[in-house]
Amino acid sequence: MGFLSSLLGIFGFGIGIPLGLLVGFFLFIYSKPKEVEDPVSRPLYELDELSLQDLLPEIPLWVKNPNYHSVDWLNKFISDLWPYLDKEIGGMIRSVAQPIFSEYIGKFQIESIEFEKINLGTLPPIFYGLQVYETNEKELILEPSIKWAGNPNIILVVKVLSVPITIQLVDLQVFLAPRIALKPLVPAFPCFANIVVSLMEKPHVDFGMKILGGDIMSIPGLYHFVQETIKKQVASLYLWPQTLEIPVLDISTVAVKKPVGILHVNVVRATKLLRKDILGSSDPYVKLSLTGDGLPAKKTTIKMKNLNPEWNEKFKLIVKDPKSQVLQLQVYDWDKVGGHDRIGMQLVPLKQLTPHEMKEFKLDLLKDTNITDSHSKKQRGQLVVELTFVPFKEDTSKYSGKFSGPIEAYRRHESEIDMSMSSDEGTLGGSGVLSVMIQGAEDVEGKCHNNPYALLLFRGEKKKTHMLRKTRDPRWNEEFQFMLDEPPLDQKVHIEVLSKRTGLSFRLKESLGHVEINLRDVVHNGRINQKYHLINSKNGMIHVEISWKMI
Repeated sequence: MGFLSSLLGIFGFGIGIPLGLLVGFFLFIYSKPKEVEDPVSRPLYELDELSLQDLLPEIPLWVKNPNYHSVDWLNKFISDLWPYLDKEIGGMIRSVAQPIFSEYIGKFQIESIEFEKINLGTLPPIFYGLQVYETNEKELILEPSIKWAGNPNIILVVKVLSVPITIQLVDLQVFLAPRIALKPLVPAFPCFANIVVSLMEKPHVDFGMKILGGDIMSIPGLYHFVQETIKKQVASLYLWPQTLEIPVLDISTVAVKKPVGILHVNVVRATKLLRKDILGSSDPYVKLSLTGDGLPAKKTTIKMKNLNPEWNEKFKLIVKDPKSQVLQLQVYDWDKVGGHDRIGMQLVPLKQLTPHEMKEFKLDLLKDTNITDSHSKKQRGQLVVELTFVPFKEDTSKYSGKFSGPIEAYRRHESEIDMSMSSDEGTLGGSGVLSVMIQGAEDVEGKCHNNPYALLLFRGEKKKTHMLRKTRDPRWNEEFQFMLDEPPLDQKVHIEVLSKRTGLSFRLKESLGHVEINLRDVVHNGRINQKYHLINSKNGMIHVEISWKMI
């Protein structure tokens, strides 16, 4: 029976193949093909619920959300540059991965790890929409939606016990929703100092991996495990509020430097000053200023007819960079008529000072800074000053950045959450510096002209920004500083936006609105950065940043 069944099976197989080919050929020749119908195009509102649900994942974000913008131009730009970006990104991958690979050489019997090929394929990533956020800070925030269904060919060769093992990555799909912050904005190309990237949701990553020619991702359970592992690892590093910070510019060379402390100067006395008057005497006073602050010089009182004056007058100067700034001291002879004659000068670099320690200087006055000049060796007298540099207290909102990855230039850190200062007024006492940054205004409109500038009033002092012509949205970005002996808890800052006539007009000036800002919140929080509606203005707003730093 066994032999007979085998014989019949072979016989049936031999007849079945020719018979099947004959029937298939007959159907192919004599059967009429069905007519192919053109697909029916219908507007979205005519589709049923199930059809819409099938289409929604493929609809770009700029269609579903009006806050997202279509960026077809960007996709075209990337598409044309992709062959060149492919090579550049491949080189970056090699340079970033090399230090990581070197850590595993010698471990687990691994002799070498190197890329045999890095090719990102012919399909570039596609931006499905872009949303731009406006904040009060000096930053630009972008939230794109990125999908990349690529065809890369990345081959990695790992040599273990002299046996090369080939690992190939293929069919990569990545869906990302990152937040990209360009900050701070600075007046130097490319106009931002850092790129800060974080993910708003866990990324979707799908790929195939072949080892020794076989696709290991087809192993049951391994695909899901690898997917979840990648999501967790990426999320633990860069999921908001954690970020990846990529430096672009050295911010210390382009950004406006903030005050870091106070220089206390006590002009004690001068001895054996040079005679400048006809009657053989002088009427000396001292001008003192710091390089790089752009503020008017401070002056002592005038000591009439005195070559050995005693002042003992104290001044406070705001320090922004104690390593590079220099104190300029100039002694002048006051004249009732004409310009004042300079008796001599001297410079004191602040890097010679130790914080919180008073240091006395006995300075021989020179004609100018050119020490090779023979006239500089002439005796012009001596000036005695006492200097103390007092830095501000450390800001409690600072965080310590953590490095991740092989490249130290890329930093990962937690979100920048400002920590409030203690609300106990007993801990707020002490002198400090109040900084008022008037950044700009919006929708300010005058009846006769629109040439706005801002006037700042505080404790009887008046400060004003420069005037901008013919604009309703001025951007000043000017900072004013006030040194105070105690926190301004119960005080206010008055800011008024004015317009000034530049041509023929019946009104020389007119007010475009004003605002009064209570400083109590500034003292408690250390800093505020807000936009305020202008009083007596229809739609006008002003953007002000105020900070308080204690000594």
